[in-house]
Amino acid sequence: MLPVSKDTLLRVVRRSVVRRDTPLNVIGIDDWAWKRGHRYGTLICDLERRRIVDLLPDRETATAEAWLAAHPSITVVARDRGGGYSRAAERALPGAVQVADRWHLMENASSAFLLAVRKSLQTIRQALGTTMIDVTLLTKAELRQYEGFLRRQEANAVIRALADMGTPIKEIVRRTGHSRQTIRQVVRGGGARTDAFRSRMSSLEPYLARLDADWSTGCHNGAELWRRLKAEGFRGGLRVVTEWATRRRRSESNPTGRPNKIPSARTIAHLMTFGRDRLSKDEAITVATIEEAVPALVAARDRIDQFHAMIRRRATIHLDEWISCAADGLLSSFATGISTDRQAVAAAITEPWSNGQTEGQITKLKLVKRQMYGRGKLDLLRARLLGAA
Repeated sequence: MLPVSKDTLLRVVRRSVVRRDTPLNVIGIDDWAWKRGHRYGTLICDLERRRIVDLLPDRETATAEAWLAAHPSITVVARDRGGGYSRAAERALPGAVQVADRWHLMENASSAFLLAVRKSLQTIRQALGTTMIDVTLLTKAELRQYEGFLRRQEANAVIRALADMGTPIKEIVRRTGHSRQTIRQVVRGGGARTDAFRSRMSSLEPYLARLDADWSTGCHNGAELWRRLKAEGFRGGLRVVTEWATRRRRSESNPTGRPNKIPSARTIAHLMTFGRDRLSKDEAITVATIEEAVPALVAARDRIDQFHAMIRRRATIHLDEWISCAADGLLSSFATGISTDRQAVAAAITEPWSNGQTEGQITKLKLVKRQMYGRGKLDLLRARLLGAA
């Protein structure tokens, strides 16, 4: 109801930005996406006063270094584990304490164990007796997933053969058409999508006990099972229940009694790190079989538990010992990364600062950006986030 145009309102907002000259001591720095996968900016947060102090147009090391050099009063820089901000802080503020983000350290450790499980999948399959899949026992959706798995296995074999002959990664990219990242993962022993079947959280999880009870009483019709679940509040579709019934029926008709699906790496990692008293009998047997067949994976799990415990208890006295022990096993790559960034990791364990607050400010930035349909330029975003504080 104001007699002004939208352009006038935007000009007023842009002029309202407030620049504060308060010296900064502790900051958090992290990137945010203008357009995910294409263009990124940098957000800098005052962790002591809990507010955004500036937005940078990109996440280049030189840009961050120039900004940090203009604020020599900074004594603590909380950041993620990427190398760009680390190098910028090291050059511009050599005396400042760099603090790695604790949440990312915990998540990186869990991802490292998942990668260790993927590297050991072939041995795990042999131990579980699932190296061969009976395709007659698979549903249509599972069969499509399994065919894709076979194609990926064939492509991975070609990549490994070229790498063994000493072919450069650039040449492998040209010959196979795969991305550099995929080829690096395969050469390093991992490989993307090494699981035959995708593991997803099922909407049937809360109703499995009821399904088992109805199945044991003789109700093997998927539609009838679905109607019974609907009466109890199940909100999923008919297809979810009928596929469960098909899998159950074919599993019972399996003459070998062995599972007809290869467990996914994520499922195996979850079971191995889950409380043993909370596993079912079949899950406990599966975990025990894997532990007996792949002792190196058990050692990797213990190392990850020790790393998580160090972070939770804020104790760095065993960090160097942990790095030396983990460097020889399935966690060697993760241990190398921790060793390279040791000072920041040790500070993350002992210092009270972390980058969680910066992540929250980035969430606020995304909200403001979406309110403008993702079209806000840097000066308008800066005015709305700094001027409103």
